[in-house]
Amino acid sequence: MFDYPVTLTPDDGTVLVTFPDIPEAITFGADKDEAMLHAVDALETALSMYVDARKPLPAVSKAKRRQKTVRPSALECAKLGVYQAMTEQGIKKAELARRLGWHMPQVDRLFDLRHASNLNQIEAAAKALGRHLEVDVA
Repeated sequence: MFDYPVTLTPDDGTVLVTFPDIPEAITFGADKDEAMLHAVDALETALSMYVDARKPLPAVSKAKRRQKTVRPSALECAKLGVYQAMTEQGIKKAELARRLGWHMPQVDRLFDLRHASNLNQIEAAAKALGRHLEVDVA
């Protein structure tokens, strides 16, 4: 769902990582492996800027043949899925808080990608939006 394609470019002894769909996400590494490790953090940081600004998340383009993709951690994907459902439905945080019977700081923490939210809370928020959470181990 949030597998964003990346572009790896040799850059003066390092490897530059950019995301065609998310121009704000840029990082580098000493080699391709290190660059891909840093790519997850760059992606999560950039996506958190969209959430903080209450903007829709960038659409994921199809990766080209042999192009690598990067996705946020599983917990952050779940949070982003709830955020995306909320924005698609035009629901504000205050309305979500009302539906859940939560205080606003609880909703704010739910969308803080650096906060280790409880999976039950994410599931409850998804349900309040008419969605459900699916967990898959592949």
